[in-house]
Amino acid sequence: MYPHYSGKQQESLHFVLAHYAAQIVSELDREKLPNLLELNYQSAGDSMAELGSVAEISEVFIGLQGYLYLRKDTE
Repeated sequence: MYPHYSGKQQESLHFVLAHYAAQIVSELDREKLPNLLELNYQSAGDSMAELGSVAEISEVFIGLQGYLYLRKDTE
C-alpha cells in the first residue's frame, strides 16, 4: 500500500490509519449530520440548495457510513 516505506513503517502507517478511520466512523453519527451541514453551509436551506433534498443528503451520508464500516471491517 505504501511501497516507498519499509515493512515496519508500512505496518505502523496501517495501524495509525486504521485507528484514525475508526475514530472518524464513530464521529459520523446521523444525529450530528444537521450540525455538520450547518457548519459547512451556514444553514439547512443552503445545504439543501447545494446537495439536494433531506432524503438525498441522508442517502449519501448513509452510503459513506456503509463504505467506512466496510473498510473498517476488512482491515
